[in-house]
Amino acid sequence: MKARPAKAPPIPAHPGLEVTADEVVWDGRFPLQRVVFTYERFDGARSAPLTWELWRRGRGVAILPYDPVADRVALIRQFRLPALAAGLHPVMTECAAGLLEAGEDPEAAGRRELAEETGLVAGPMERIGRYMLMQGGCDEVMFYFAARVALPAPEAVGTHGLAHEGEDTRVIVLPAAEAFALLDANAIENVTAAVCLYWLRQHRERLRQAWG
Repeated sequence: MKARPAKAPPIPAHPGLEVTADEVVWDGRFPLQRVVFTYERFDGARSAPLTWELWRRGRGVAILPYDPVADRVALIRQFRLPALAAGLHPVMTECAAGLLEAGEDPEAAGRRELAEETGLVAGPMERIGRYMLMQGGCDEVMFYFAARVALPAPEAVGTHGLAHEGEDTRVIVLPAAEAFALLDANAIENVTAAVCLYWLRQHRERLRQAWG
């Protein structure tokens, strides 16, 4: 009998939840589970039996590099097949991000991903928050950070990424005000970069005092 993949453990017990079936229907890089369950509704009654597919991606991290002296941010652009499938432009403007290894500290993972995808080195970091991206169908939990980084002039950056993972990330350095303008124009079309930039706009002056 094939062993159950570590990335797709059975659904944990929870008050009011009754799981009647839990199977891994796809065991690829990111497993897919089919779970049949009922739960206790707000009125105390049992829900109807539900069958949900659950995509198991685990934990991830994203980093927004900010230079408080130059008042600039660094973002990346890369090709995203799901964006194309959704009818959007496939080259997304994003934050450097990646998945955590088993047991890895989110901040340490963020420093690693920033170096791999941008060539930049993070100084002090501040946690932005912990968020789910697709709570209706995926277990992925993202940790967002802002990092103090001495950013190069825009013309000095290039492409990065791990060749063996097929990564091709182009770094862009922007004045913070220009990045906020992209946000307001909905030219940032992924939630991770949007949340991080909204957070920076709220905390920018404080960071310039603390990190400047």
